[in-house]
Amino acid sequence: MKSSSHPAQRVPVKSGLFTLDPGPGQPPRLLASRCPSCGEIFFPRRSICQNCQTENLEPIELSPRGKIFSFTVVMQRPPGDYLGPVPYAFGWVELPEGVRVETLYTGCRPEELSLGMKVELVIETLHTDSEGREIVCHKFRPLQDVA
Repeated sequence: MKSSSHPAQRVPVKSGLFTLDPGPGQPPRLLASRCPSCGEIFFPRRSICQNCQTENLEPIELSPRGKIFSFTVVMQRPPGDYLGPVPYAFGWVELPEGVRVETLYTGCRPEELSLGMKVELVIETLHTDSEGREIVCHKFRPLQDVA
């Protein structure tokens, strides 16, 4: 039996997608690759450039902020292993590096989303597995206006 005095272990839904615990005051970052030959950027990371076939791409971290490129609201549970809440919003966020990232949206009601809205990266629990571990994934939430 798991003790309630210890926080649940946080496990990425897939390793190598993001920084899990970047440190105090540091936002999480998505982990990507940049081609040293043509400059193409890939998320998730790759070892070969799809554009020019160069190998040994450089690991980089992407900006934690971007804007909504597209979104949709899903009203029913998809087939397969998805154990998160329903309804949910997902779509694509465009980052300053020119990369578009598929993501779930969080921190608002789906009807509050709009194209071009500024968003920021967060790491949140997707579900808890049978061993009591928090399975976490990257999501984007609307950016709170900063004065």
